[in-house]
Amino acid sequence: MEKLQTHTGVAAPMKVDDVDTDQIIPVRFCSGVDKSGLDAALFADWREDPDFVLNTEPFGGATVLVAGENFGCGSSREWAVWALQAYGFRVVLAPRFGDIFTGNSFKNGLLLVELEHAEIEQIWKEIDDDPGLEVTVDLREQLVRAGGHTFGFTVDPTHRRRLLDGTDDIDLTLQYSADIEAYESRRRRTLPVATRVGT
Repeated sequence: MEKLQTHTGVAAPMKVDDVDTDQIIPVRFCSGVDKSGLDAALFADWREDPDFVLNTEPFGGATVLVAGENFGCGSSREWAVWALQAYGFRVVLAPRFGDIFTGNSFKNGLLLVELEHAEIEQIWKEIDDDPGLEVTVDLREQLVRAGGHTFGFTVDPTHRRRLLDGTDDIDLTLQYSADIEAYESRRRRTLPVATRVGT
């Protein structure tokens, strides 16, 4: 997993509450584990509207999404995270996120930052006043800088450390590879052996 310590990028405003995972990526795109092409599937139904924020400049290359309340609610769908990342998003800011989406995001290296409603609205205002505004998210210091404003945030310490170090579940497991190998070498010798009756 790629490390994420500080990220600066164009911020796209998504002034919608309760964006669910089916809106992030419709279910027809969710099959298999091949992540190629998921960037085109991100918000696929909404992107049919030429006025949708990601279809307008300068937001087509945004890497920070500034969303409304309860972003990522709905069904468990890891593809929602993969699609956001495939498009290029590294960070999503919102007042609150869906619980399962939160777990999937941090496991895959997508940083979610919860800010107060008023802080999100202030960032939206900054973007309205200066489309193409770059927002900086500093995970080390747990600060968001947008325009002339700085907002603090907190991230679960375990999630924070994993993002800073770039370690995913597999990396964490491999830290114990010597212990695993030692166990397996002992276990193999103690496995029950099938024998034929009467031999």
